[in-house]
Amino acid sequence: MNKLPFKSINFWMVIILALMCGTLQAQNNYNRGKHIELAYEGWELMPDGSYDLHFGYHNENWEEMPNIPIGENNYFSPGEADRGQPTFFQPRRNRFVFTVNVPSDFGDSELVWTITANGETRKAYGSLIPDFVVNKDLIQSETGAFGGAGGSADGDMNQKPTVTILEGGTRYASVNEPLTLVARVEDDGYPKTRRGPETRSPSSEWERINRPPMISTVNKINGLHLSWIVYRAEDGGDGNSVIFDPEQVKVWEDTRPSNNSPWSLYWVPPEVPEDGNYVTEVTFKEAGTYVLMARADDGGLFHDQYLTVEVRDNTSMSVN
Repeated sequence: MNKLPFKSINFWMVIILALMCGTLQAQNNYNRGKHIELAYEGWELMPDGSYDLHFGYHNENWEEMPNIPIGENNYFSPGEADRGQPTFFQPRRNRFVFTVNVPSDFGDSELVWTITANGETRKAYGSLIPDFVVNKDLIQSETGAFGGAGGSADGDMNQKPTVTILEGGTRYASVNEPLTLVARVEDDGYPKTRRGPETRSPSSEWERINRPPMISTVNKINGLHLSWIVYRAEDGGDGNSVIFDPEQVKVWEDTRPSNNSPWSLYWVPPEVPEDGNYVTEVTFKEAGTYVLMARADDGGLFHDQYLTVEVRDNTSMSVN
């Protein structure tokens, strides 16, 4: 039996280790330090003749969630710099994050969103290009509610859920003291919840894991749920220091298995409260002004509402 010379073995070991380290380094490189790509999702004609321009983004980082305040690194043009865009950015792809309403005479104008993150600047151009028209079928298809099929009878009947924040407006909290949030969600029951296979075995799971991809789009598991996220963190606030209890279902497309995401393999939609009221506790580690977003999502369509929380650091206040 022929044997490789010792030097050759060392050479190939070095190559293999280098490749392994390179792979790990490449993975780590996408955790932090990358830029944010902006997305113009399209436009929608409103009943009053005005238009809603839909925007989203793709944070290239898997872990880093930047705070980018309104200003030279986060602004719209022309006109008002603040159009309701986020200042705290979730990881990876986030579709249909917010809308900007423009008048009926918007015509051939453009509205440009500019973001600079980690030294790189990106722009999204909002316009009324015919190819970018948005309707509920497109939203459900783009978010992966029906996989690669692009639609279903459930989707035709589906209407978006509604969320109402109880005790909305502006709330007040202290650093490190939990604040209770209650949001009521109502829905029409469509699309029908998909909970995955009723029975599983080691052999069936192994077969499913090794099955070649059958679709070219994200595949979302349908099921009504509510998620709270930090939408804005201002006046010294840091979105990374906010803790929700229970842990919230992700609103961004995390396709890794078992990662509490509707796009994740093995995710099971949580049980819907009998009274429709979702109770959540939020704790802030840093003082500041926060805007929280509550998103009710039935798997196909969604509805957002916002809550402002003024957080004070009582330990820094003098006692008379």
